[in-house]
Amino acid sequence: MFIGEYTHNLDSKNRITMPSKFRDGFGETFIITKGLDGCLTAYKMDQWEVLLSKLEQLPTTKRESRLYVRGITSKATECQFDSQGRIQIPAYLITEADLVKQCVFVGVGSHVEIWSKERWEEYYKVASDSFEEIAESLTDFLK
Repeated sequence: MFIGEYTHNLDSKNRITMPSKFRDGFGETFIITKGLDGCLTAYKMDQWEVLLSKLEQLPTTKRESRLYVRGITSKATECQFDSQGRIQIPAYLITEADLVKQCVFVGVGSHVEIWSKERWEEYYKVASDSFEEIAESLTDFLK
């Protein structure tokens, strides 16, 4: 399970150290792809395979299905840690998530999100301001 929030710096070669608490939860190889709300999402391989299996069940006759499947799979890349616990993020994903020097790793239970610090702060402010309302709207679902 991935929880917590950690800030790390992206270097000039597009490498970043994943927090050790998160790194331990990933295997040798894992997937990073375009996420929702302007972040990147990192999945353990077994979770990625489950997600792909579910995506394959979406109706290909629906435009939204095709757009989503293409969006998430075309931006996916296999990653591995180097000897210093860093990952190299491809330039197209750096651009996709608008990553600059400071990045925030966010544990979201089953996966990890990677945000630009500025984008995360903007997102969290909006989410935090409506936290109670969101919790109330999900009450029935959480029972």
